[in-house]
Amino acid sequence: MRDLLLGREPKDFDIATDAHPEDVKKVFRNCRLVGRRFRLAHVHFGREVIEVATFRGIQQASESGEHETENGMLLRDNVYGTIEEDALRRDFTVNALYYNIEDFSVVDYAAGMDDLNSGVLRLLGNPEQRYREDPVRMLRAVRFATKLGFSINTACEEPIFSMGKLLDDIPSARLFEEVLKLFMHGTALQAFEKLRHYDLFGRLFPDTEECLSHEEHQFPITFVANGLKNTDARVSQDKPVTPAFLFAVLLWEPVRKLAEQIQATGESPYPAMQQAASEVLAEQVKMVAIPKRFSLQMRDIWCMQHRFEFRQGKRPHRLLTHPRFRAGYDFMLLRAESGEAEPELAKWWTDFQELKEEDRKILSGVSLNYSLETQ
Repeated sequence: MRDLLLGREPKDFDIATDAHPEDVKKVFRNCRLVGRRFRLAHVHFGREVIEVATFRGIQQASESGEHETENGMLLRDNVYGTIEEDALRRDFTVNALYYNIEDFSVVDYAAGMDDLNSGVLRLLGNPEQRYREDPVRMLRAVRFATKLGFSINTACEEPIFSMGKLLDDIPSARLFEEVLKLFMHGTALQAFEKLRHYDLFGRLFPDTEECLSHEEHQFPITFVANGLKNTDARVSQDKPVTPAFLFAVLLWEPVRKLAEQIQATGESPYPAMQQAASEVLAEQVKMVAIPKRFSLQMRDIWCMQHRFEFRQGKRPHRLLTHPRFRAGYDFMLLRAESGEAEPELAKWWTDFQELKEEDRKILSGVSLNYSLETQ
């Protein structure tokens, strides 16, 4: 409803009803019930899944404490109620608007229309309590503020600066999903800047934040900003964006610095990069989980950077056939753009790709009698 009123095309529709999940399942044979904290009904139509939620009521403070942790975070919330109660327990007022399909009217119990028209993001209820119930709401505040171009209500903004530590109690797998929502929908650079402003970025990526706090001729901040700007540009052009490339950008600074330290002990570049990648990833997944299918790609991107230095002989020809060459090449271009890699290196590889095979051999100094098929 919110996006429609703002003249945007909604990505999906949230359906809410007074029917309990079990009742929905009785009506639709193609229905599955999912979730523990939020019990939902998923109605399947081919590949489409329609998510149906039941109106929820207000959790009473006097009820059993088994629903909360010591810091007030809700673990389960299956108390059903009316549509008005459901509206008042939503997170932000602009998310508490309902479209009644019976008479095509907008139902607003929380003055959400006023905030929508004013461009203000405001929590329903006491901000500190709402953040304690679900600390991810702080990340959602940043995401919606950047996505909608809204300002965060002052009373809702102030607690964020001191409550970021509550994110430590959120499962790392859930934070992975939230990071994707923050950085892969066209406003990554703005989200990054706001997260740092509210001291939240360091809760998600502590090693990266530590590196950014000690600038090296402004290169670290430039690199991350350029990488996120590149991500936003690809999204706006409807080009694919992979989480592997995104996380490779976000974690490059701690990986690069650790690899340099390991090299200083006498280790060669490639093993040093492998060791640095393993150590940084091992620490990072404690905060934000990174599925193995992405972390393996990240390692390839990072380890490939050293191989770009070799431009003579057979090596560049072999590298060009690497299944993730394009991602590694794009990453190297970002490094050059940020002043970390030589612009001449980036230009050489750009030219090398565009040449015909015989001309590539000449550029790399390979004998014309050499055939790539003999590798």
